[in-house]
Amino acid sequence: MADNKQVDTAQTMSLGMLCGAGAGALWGLVFLAPELARPFTPMQVAIGRYLAYGILSAIMIAPRWKTLRHSIKKKDWEALFWLSLCGNIFYYILLSMAVQKGGIALASLVIGFLPVTVTIIGSRDKGAVSFYALLPSLLFCTAGASCIAWQALAASGAGSHSVSGFFCAVVALVLWTAYAVGNSRCLVRLNSLSVHDWNLLTGIVTGAQAVVLSPVALLSGPFSYGVDQWGRFVAVSCGVAIVASIFGNALWNRMSRLVPLTMTGQMILFETFFALIYGFLWESRWPRPLEVAAFVCITLSVLTCVSVHQKHAARGRRAVNALMENGV
Repeated sequence: MADNKQVDTAQTMSLGMLCGAGAGALWGLVFLAPELARPFTPMQVAIGRYLAYGILSAIMIAPRWKTLRHSIKKKDWEALFWLSLCGNIFYYILLSMAVQKGGIALASLVIGFLPVTVTIIGSRDKGAVSFYALLPSLLFCTAGASCIAWQALAASGAGSHSVSGFFCAVVALVLWTAYAVGNSRCLVRLNSLSVHDWNLLTGIVTGAQAVVLSPVALLSGPFSYGVDQWGRFVAVSCGVAIVASIFGNALWNRMSRLVPLTMTGQMILFETFFALIYGFLWESRWPRPLEVAAFVCITLSVLTCVSVHQKHAARGRRAVNALMENGV
């Protein structure tokens, strides 16, 4: 029986990692969107994405709404409001500003620190892997992000745009940390809602917020966009909404129920991974030596984190088996 539990735990961890990697691959595309829609302001890019996300979510949840609404409590709506505002609207406005001012590499490297911030918070949870056990993983993560930071700042000459982009990315990191922790804890306590429904509800709330902010978004830029520019803007907004917000969020929420919070942070590294790859493809170049070193460090960070969690789970099982054998 103990062997079966060990296999189940390993399978759950593997499935969680696959979901995390899938979410990262899809979320990495959001770093390209501000470049693809560069004539538009960061606020317009964010509002366009979340208007599309809200409309798609409303259409998908409509057939089940009558039965679903009775399962949603007041505190769930409050959580959805703040998660949507911080983790979607404000986060993506600031991320878009960071990409347009500092470039994809600079924005992704700062967000790459998210595993450090989330893991530090998660290590305080009861029964979580200790902070000291996670130190090797955190050190690899920090080393990887530092390599990318060094390369990105050197390449940009650390000009004024690069510096302002860096600070925008730092604020986005703070907002994403709050979202990752809050969303993970909400999913743990929710029993009456599936991760898919939670994702769609997040889309509806975010879409409603986007509607309210639409007039501000329109006033944030000129009205001289051409038909081709508007066509690309709509295509990018809908594409990111479907690929990243619907499918990416669904994979992330699924992962959040399969792995502990301290490991949730490490899975964000896949987003950094893929964002950099997309950035290299966009810029039509190969990664530089420091960027290769960063990829290696990020991979080692994820692998050491998984190893620590597997050892922690094994010790927990041995402790439970020992208590059962002693008749406790």
